[in-house]
Amino acid sequence: SNLDMDKINEVVNREIKPFLAMHNGSIEVVDIEDNLLIIRLTGGCSGCPSSQITIFNSIIPILRSHFGDDLEVLPASKNVSMISL
Repeated sequence: SNLDMDKINEVVNREIKPFLAMHNGSIEVVDIEDNLLIIRLTGGCSGCPSSQITIFNSIIPILRSHFGDDLEVLPASKNVSMISL
């Protein structure tokens, strides 16, 4: 796997956090497992209904552009149902 926590956090800090900050939110990378990235949205993004859409429309394409199209991204919170694309 080419997923490296330092590289991922670098991309997250540079390209994703500033975007989420405009919505009073942030993101943390919880875990990496093979090509699966577990993330948690925090602040204004946690529990926000549109946060799932934000993940898919914004966060995943950014991450895939750096780490490959087979990258999967899941939210850490168990009570969030995934949107099936």
